[in-house]
Amino acid sequence: MLPRTAPAWLDRLVTWLEPFEPCFGHVAQRGAFRRYLLGLLSDSPRKSMSAMLARIHDAGSYQAFQHVITHAPWDVAPVWRRLLSRIPDRRGVLILDDTGFPKQGTASVGVQRQYSGTLGKIGNCQIAVTAALWTGVRTWLLGAELYLPQPWLTRERRQQTHIPARVRFQEKWRLALTLVDRARRGGIDIDLVTADAGYGDILDFRSGLEQRQLAYVLGISGQFAVWVGRPPADLAPATRAVAAATVGALQVATWAAQHPARAWRRVSWRNGPRRAWHARFLAVRVTPVVLWRQHRPLQTHWLLCERPSGRSAAPMKWYISNLPPTTRLRTLVRAAHQRWAIEQQYQQLKTELGFDHFEGRSFLGWHRHVVLTALASTWLQQERRRVLTRAPTLPVVRAVIQEILTAHFLITTPGYLERMLKLREIQLRI
Repeated sequence: MLPRTAPAWLDRLVTWLEPFEPCFGHVAQRGAFRRYLLGLLSDSPRKSMSAMLARIHDAGSYQAFQHVITHAPWDVAPVWRRLLSRIPDRRGVLILDDTGFPKQGTASVGVQRQYSGTLGKIGNCQIAVTAALWTGVRTWLLGAELYLPQPWLTRERRQQTHIPARVRFQEKWRLALTLVDRARRGGIDIDLVTADAGYGDILDFRSGLEQRQLAYVLGISGQFAVWVGRPPADLAPATRAVAAATVGALQVATWAAQHPARAWRRVSWRNGPRRAWHARFLAVRVTPVVLWRQHRPLQTHWLLCERPSGRSAAPMKWYISNLPPTTRLRTLVRAAHQRWAIEQQYQQLKTELGFDHFEGRSFLGWHRHVVLTALASTWLQQERRRVLTRAPTLPVVRAVIQEILTAHFLITTPGYLERMLKLREIQLRI
């Protein structure tokens, strides 16, 4: 049964989509935009264009539907800007991450054999760098960029997948900083930045956050070399021939392994409303050796080491942070564990809204699918944010959407409703 609030939901959806329509220059584009959103919110198990269109319209309009996503002249940047302006929560933790879109073939833009956290191994996939705002209650997708490996920037491949000439190779960490800047230009206040070791190990990424005066807690690998406290006073200028160990530095995994169990403190934390988690931690002020190697000013940071409690098989983890020296251990631990929210969002985006279901091959089409998926996700979050006696689940939302789709089909299929009404006049005998 549909909820009694279904008509109000329909009205809110239409009203919410109206500010985005000026981003589409032609009435046909606006119609396709609305149909695409309805398709993403439908119960289609696959969110490819053909599967979604089968749920919302007659199959004969597939080519026009596809054209709007892959070739029509509209830009994703204004849609992202408008979306950022309409996110109701304006402050929180910015989670930077990348996620894999597994692929079977080799023709989709950006695809190659590369490591994917989604697969947990090296596999054939695309990689998207994303930025999400975590408020402690909800997560809002603020942006996403497709990582393009250098082999994809040849003239031939650019022509095949319509990669614009302005697009140049950028490492994932540079794409992440671009997303940080866009979020701030969109009026989002960032209390803390968090990311995994793929970003935390990179000095230029950390320096980029510091130049933007942003606090961070970032994962690092066990091979990250540091001096505990300050480096030796008689430290000579760095040369390639000098190993870190010869100047009194240690890898963080080695330093943590030197401490007995009694030196580690047990700390508990919660991921949202879920049950409490706990592990054992060490925290110390350190100076990263890479600052000395690259002739940067030497400064201390927090090193946070984590190991599981009891007989857990979970691996050890390490984090680096530029939070103040007076920061308490519990605060460091809670900050380090904010990243869990992005995994929850990826699950919804992929399993429910088809974030990784785009089957087109073009650069433009991929970015259009992603921004419209983000828009659908934001509308769902808006509905859940409303003060209701019972928060709407996605199946309930889909029940409302199916009613909308049925009405849309009747309106856009000439003569269909008239034929159905005539059937009422016929007395069928079986």
